[in-house]
Amino acid sequence: MKNVLLLSFGMFALGFDAYVIAGLLPGISDTYQKSTSQVGQAVSIFTLFYAISAPLFSSLLAGKPIKKILIWSMLIFTIANSITALAPSFSILLLSRAIAGIGAGLFSPLAVAASSKFVSSDKRGRALGLTIGGMSMGTVLGVPLGIYISNLFDWKLTLWLLVIIGVTSVLCMYIFLPNFPTTPPPTVNERLKMFLDKRVTITVCITFFASVASLGLYTYLSPLLEEMTSSSNLTMYLWAWGFGGLFGSLMIGYLIDYFGKPKTLVTIILFTLILSIICIPLMINLPMLKYLPFFIWGAMGWACQAPQQHILLSYQPKNGSSAVALNSSINYLGSAIGASLGGIVLSLQIGTITLIYFAVFSMLFAICLQFYSSKGKFSV
Repeated sequence: MKNVLLLSFGMFALGFDAYVIAGLLPGISDTYQKSTSQVGQAVSIFTLFYAISAPLFSSLLAGKPIKKILIWSMLIFTIANSITALAPSFSILLLSRAIAGIGAGLFSPLAVAASSKFVSSDKRGRALGLTIGGMSMGTVLGVPLGIYISNLFDWKLTLWLLVIIGVTSVLCMYIFLPNFPTTPPPTVNERLKMFLDKRVTITVCITFFASVASLGLYTYLSPLLEEMTSSSNLTMYLWAWGFGGLFGSLMIGYLIDYFGKPKTLVTIILFTLILSIICIPLMINLPMLKYLPFFIWGAMGWACQAPQQHILLSYQPKNGSSAVALNSSINYLGSAIGASLGGIVLSLQIGTITLIYFAVFSMLFAICLQFYSSKGKFSV
């Protein structure tokens, strides 16, 4: 499992980077004299390039040594973070976030695929869980730590911490990770063929609208909390969200195995997720209880992907890896669009509470599609 831990450490860096920028928005906004909605595009551009890099580059990298691709992708990711910390202008910062997204998008699917190659078949589930869990741990531990460092010193120091983690990951993989054969990510054509299956299309659309709602709201938590509570201190709320995410990602596998009905679980998750978002403004000023919606939101957001993957595998047993990889790309595409649309909502200056309504509206689309997919031949 040593090799799996190396990959999990790299995933930790990705989870840290993907979610910490939302907490650094006020500092970045002050540095470059940009509005919060403009700075929020740093999140959307990262997740957009994260979503498209694997399908775009997979065919070009087919047959290349996987260890080298993992090392180079992490190196690209790390260099991009150093450019972010040194960026002399906001345009350079956005460019560096795009490059970081490319590196992350290349590393993530390969790390997940490679982790199953290092263990016996009866331990693959644990290996996959450990690798993906590295990303959720990056959110639980890294994001609050990064924001704490930013509040004490400067947001750029948080990026330098990420650079140190990235360099450590590169060196550890170079020294300790063996060369190994594995299947590269599916090509663009393989991913697009999945859309010919109506069931797959509907399932990934559910993922899309849920991620639009979740990250569109998460990206702008700082101004939202400042308006609702007169405080921009995100740390405790992000701890609650992150621990919820860790809880959800660890428990969902057991629930799937126990109940055996992933589609029913997705329906429950979507309803619980929309209720948690609705409860944020209702409970935000209640002592202790104000953190509960964030915990549930994080748990449901992270738990949703595993049953969706099981559903896709049941639809496409011969092309399971392509279907699951497509769902991952759509998830991050939805995150990018959610962050962009959230920025547009803020730029209209109609109040940050509108982000709650926007998230609920997007979740309603996901729930309607889920009900449609649960009927007749679409049921699982």
